[in-house]
Amino acid sequence: MKRSHNCNELRKSDIGTTVSLAGWVDRRRDLGGVIFVDLRDKYGKTQVVFDPEHSQEVHTLADNLRNEFVIHIKGVVKSRPEGMENPKLDTGEIDVMVDELKILNKAETPPLTINEYKEIARENDDVRLRYRYLDLRRPWIQRNIILKSKFLGAVHAFFRENQFEEIETPVLCKSTPEGARDYLVPSRVNPGKFYALPQSPQQYKQLLMLAGFDRYYQIAKCFRDEDLRADRQPEFTQIDVEMSFVEQDDIMDMFDKFVREVLAKTWEFESPEKIERITYADAMLKYGSDKPDLRFDVPINDVSDIVKESDFGVFKNVVETGGVVRGIAAPGCVDFTRKQIDDLTSYVGRYGAKGMVWMRVKEGGEVESQVGKFFTTEQLNALRDATGAQAGDMMLFIAGPEKLAATATGELRLEVARMKGLNADKGYKFVWVTDFPMFEFSETEGRYVSMHHPFTAPKPEYLKQMLSGELKGCLAQAYDLVLNGVEIGGGSVRIHDPEVQAKVFGLLGLSPEQVENQFGFFVDAFKYGAPPHGGLALGLDRVVATMEGVESIRDFIAFPKNTSASSPMDHSPSEVDPMQLHDIHITLSLNTKK
Repeated sequence: MKRSHNCNELRKSDIGTTVSLAGWVDRRRDLGGVIFVDLRDKYGKTQVVFDPEHSQEVHTLADNLRNEFVIHIKGVVKSRPEGMENPKLDTGEIDVMVDELKILNKAETPPLTINEYKEIARENDDVRLRYRYLDLRRPWIQRNIILKSKFLGAVHAFFRENQFEEIETPVLCKSTPEGARDYLVPSRVNPGKFYALPQSPQQYKQLLMLAGFDRYYQIAKCFRDEDLRADRQPEFTQIDVEMSFVEQDDIMDMFDKFVREVLAKTWEFESPEKIERITYADAMLKYGSDKPDLRFDVPINDVSDIVKESDFGVFKNVVETGGVVRGIAAPGCVDFTRKQIDDLTSYVGRYGAKGMVWMRVKEGGEVESQVGKFFTTEQLNALRDATGAQAGDMMLFIAGPEKLAATATGELRLEVARMKGLNADKGYKFVWVTDFPMFEFSETEGRYVSMHHPFTAPKPEYLKQMLSGELKGCLAQAYDLVLNGVEIGGGSVRIHDPEVQAKVFGLLGLSPEQVENQFGFFVDAFKYGAPPHGGLALGLDRVVATMEGVESIRDFIAFPKNTSASSPMDHSPSEVDPMQLHDIHITLSLNTKK
C-alpha cells in the first residue's frame, strides 16, 4: 500500500514510469465507458484512468467507486491527449492508466461537499463543525492549516537564530481574576481548591526574566472564558516573547525584524526597515481607532473651531458643552444617494451618534449641503479645506462627546472604505500604536483599571504623577502591532521595581491581603533582583487570518469551537458521570430550567 508519489508530484518527465498512488476519490466521471477519477490527497490531485480496453477487471471494480472512497492504485504515467490538458492542475499534463486498484475503504455520501468551494456558503457553521474531520479535507482548509504550519516553522527558526530560548510554562496555574474570566480546574488531591488555565503566560515569563533567561519565546496555549467573536476562541495560541535589559524601542525593533524576515518571506511582500509608529492619541484623533487601517488615506479632522462660529445650533451647542465635531472627506462619494446617506446615518447610530451631517463638494469646489444656510461661504470653504475634500467628494460630520465622536467617525471611515473598496487589495500596512493610557476609568466598576495589565510600566516622565495618585492622563510603555486595521499583537515594558509594582496594585484598589493572596509569589520574587524587561505576544491564528485577508480565525484552527464555546463534533462541554464529580469534591446546584 506504499505510495511512490503524492497526488501533486507527477509531471511530463514521469511519462512511462510505473507509479503507486493513494488518496480519496475527489470526483468520478464516466465518459463513454472510460472512467476518469480525480485522486486527491493533501498535496493536490492526479487524474487516473480506468479503460476497459486496458483492463476489464480493474474497470469493473472502478465502476463501484464513489466520492470520498479511499483507494490505492498502480499504473503507468501517460501524456494527456493534445487539447485535453488542464492548466489549473500542476499534474494537468499527465494521466495515470490504472493497472491495479484496491478499495481501502468505502464512504457514505458525505453531508458536506468536499470539492466545491462555493458550496460552503450554503452550510450552517455548526454543520461544518459537526463534521469538522470532513471539512478539514477541503483543499482550501488544508492549505490554511499547512500555511500556518509553514509559518510556525519560520517563527521557530527566527527566534532560535536571535538567541531566544523556547521554554514551556504551566497550563495548570493560579487563578488571578483580572480581565477575562478564568477557566477553572478542580483539584482531586486538594479538596475545594482549583487551578486556572492560563489567560497568558504573563507572570511566568516575567519570572523567567528574573531567573536570568534573558530571551524567551513560546508558542503558548491560552484560555479565556469570554464572549466569542470571529477573531476570538475560548482556547487560542499566541507567539509569546519576553526580553531583558531592553527598552521599548528594542522590543519594537526586534518585531520590525520579525515582520521583515518571517511574515514578508512567508507571504512574499516587501516590508520597510522600520514600521511606522503613531501614538494612541494621534490614532484616536486621525482614525478614531487604536487599531487604524492605514491602507487608505482618509484621515479624520477636528473642525470644532470652525463650526462653533457658525449658526448651526446642533454643532454649536455640542462644542459649547465640551464636545467635538469630527469629519472626513469621503473620496468620490458626491453621488451617494439619499438611501446610502440614510444607511450611513443608521450605521453610525450603532456607535452612539445622534446624527450625521453631509456636504457635497461640487465641480469648482462649491460646497452644497442641506444645512448650508447656517454657514457662511467662508466657513463652508474652511470645512472643505480642513478635511482635504476635493471636487467629487462628500464631507461627513459627526458631533458629540470626544470618545463617542472619535469612535463613530472611525467606524464611519471604515464603512465608507468598505462601500467604495478603498481598502481592497491594498497589500499589507503595519503600524505600531504607542503611548497608551496607563489606566482607564471603568463605569461598571466605578474605579480605575489597567488598560493593558497591572504589570505594565508607566512612561518614565509619568512615574512621579502616577506615584502621587493622579491617574488621569498617565501614559504607559505599552504598544500594539496593527495590520490592516486588526490588532495582531500587543505588549509593554514591565514594572521591575517591587515598590512601584506594589503602588500600582494599591492604585487599582487591591488591598495588601488581596495582593498577597493573588500575586504573593510574584511580588516576593521581585525582591531578589529583577532586570528591566518587556515583551509582546502575537495572536498566531489572528496573524495568519489577517495576512490571508480572512476575518474569522476558525478556518486556521483544526478543531475550533462555535460561538457558544462548544464543539458540535464531540459535544463538549458535556455532563460527566456523578462519580467523577464526587472524586473532585464537586456538587452541582442547578435550577430546573438550567
